Amino acid sequence: QVQLVESGGGLVQAGGSLRLSCTASGRPFRNYSMGWFRQAPGKEREFVAAVTWGMGITYYADTVKGRFTISRDNAKNTGYLQMNSLKPEDTAVYYCAASITIAPITSPLNYDFWGQGTQVTVSS
Repeated sequence: QVQLVESGGGLVQAGGSLRLSCTASGRPFRNYSMGWFRQAPGKEREFVAAVTWGMGITYYADTVKGRFTISRDNAKNTGYLQMNSLKPEDTAVYYCAASITIAPITSPLNYDFWGQGTQVTVSS
């Protein structure tokens, strides 16, 4: 089992930045791929970014590419999502998730463990 806790969400103006953190406990975090997903009201949960275990290959949704950066510090059992140039359409609850596999890394069905989510609100 892996327990995940997100933090760092909040209210920010358009163009601003936030850094989300995802702290893991339980089994060694380094053995899991990590993903970030988001869900806005009335919409399905969508993929945002992911980083694989091992080689640390990163993947991004087209909507956030160039603005968001995913990273992980296995020694601290923590993953991060740096979000820059935020837009109102980035408003959502953001979830981190962990998977023992690599593919399909963009599908929420691939992930075994989830955090409780953190709200990100971007005002215009």
